Amino acid sequence: MHAIEKILARAASKSKVVTGEIVNCRIDLAEVNDLYPQSIFSFQEMGGQNVRSPDKICFVLDHYAPAASIKQAENQKLMREFCREQGIELLFDVNSGVCHQVMVDEGLVYPGMILIATDSHTTTHGAFGAFGTGVGATDLAVIMATGHLWLRVPEIIRVNLSGELNPGVFAKDVILHIIGDLGADYAIYKSVEFTGPVVDQWTVSERMALCNMTTEMGAKNAYIQPDKTTLDFLKGRVKNDFDIVTSDPDFHYAEELFIDVSKIYPTLALPNSVDNADGLKNHLGIPVHQAYIGSCTGGRADDIAIAARILKGKKVHSETRLIVVPASRQVYLDAMQSGDVEALVKAGATFVTPGCAACLGIHGGILAEGETAITSTNRNFPGRMGHNHSSIYLASPAAVAASALNGVITDPTEYLTEGKNKK
Repeated sequence: MHAIEKILARAASKSKVVTGEIVNCRIDLAEVNDLYPQSIFSFQEMGGQNVRSPDKICFVLDHYAPAASIKQAENQKLMREFCREQGIELLFDVNSGVCHQVMVDEGLVYPGMILIATDSHTTTHGAFGAFGTGVGATDLAVIMATGHLWLRVPEIIRVNLSGELNPGVFAKDVILHIIGDLGADYAIYKSVEFTGPVVDQWTVSERMALCNMTTEMGAKNAYIQPDKTTLDFLKGRVKNDFDIVTSDPDFHYAEELFIDVSKIYPTLALPNSVDNADGLKNHLGIPVHQAYIGSCTGGRADDIAIAARILKGKKVHSETRLIVVPASRQVYLDAMQSGDVEALVKAGATFVTPGCAACLGIHGGILAEGETAITSTNRNFPGRMGHNHSSIYLASPAAVAASALNGVITDPTEYLTEGKNKK
């Protein structure tokens, strides 16, 4: 079996599972965000009175942080009251940040666990060797009532990344390139494992960005085998005991892909689809009204640091807005301590409360009709960040910062003097 199959088998109290099998799994952590108060209503409609395992339920108020309308405020009030009534102590309010970063910061994510959340980008947690996937409000209500959820054992695809990264190329460029080649529907209800020497050298931040974006190719979950980098990051952070599971050497993958990253250069996803990817060099000089650094994909301390490196001592272009949204309160504090916040504020950036903000077009920097944005977020569908007739280019935080500096889409390579650039 693959490590993913072993995780599912253990959670289902089975010795073995096979591709396509339906298994009823014990869930280690279930997370609800403030987009989904319906989870509470569904729980009540099912006759639920007491949450099965309050210590395994987590609420994060991140999408509307802080509330920008009466309806949002009422939803958040409902969630706070529900947590108090049910004895759910893992409530992270509007001062906390994006759920995927908050759960990592709080030591709630660890190898071998099953993490289910009402957010499609829960694939992020494959960076830690966890089985993370998103579900709807009703499925989450089932977990609150029973502590379990059925899952279908997915096919598993292995993506081997080798070669030398070109200057100015980050995990975001690599995953955009992969999605562009394979398409947005390539991995529907499949697991995507990343391996190879490039993954081995990447930081946790880069691995999280890589796994996060597999949602945009339809993946059920992503996976990176835990290694020293993983364990060093988790040491002193995670309170749960955990075991590292490994795949059997004779496991047969549904498909194996081999990608030479030395053939990848700074990459964009063009409007209006994530798989509409192309080399950034083919779109130099396009004016941008807004440059945006943030989200569960590109709002970590390393992302803010690379932007500060490019913009320190300079000024954001007079016709471009630079919006920076730290992924969490801890990220914000780390960026303050390093001096990166000060550097970016002096350069002309606007900082927004940690959370999802304009990534989903609700508040914190939404776009007007006819405006163009370059952003480190994960989706660029029409209307995703505001008006239906605005344009969104997805890119690495470095490309976003370089574009903010010049007011047009810009290759960040010239602003990065090191031969190899990792976050």
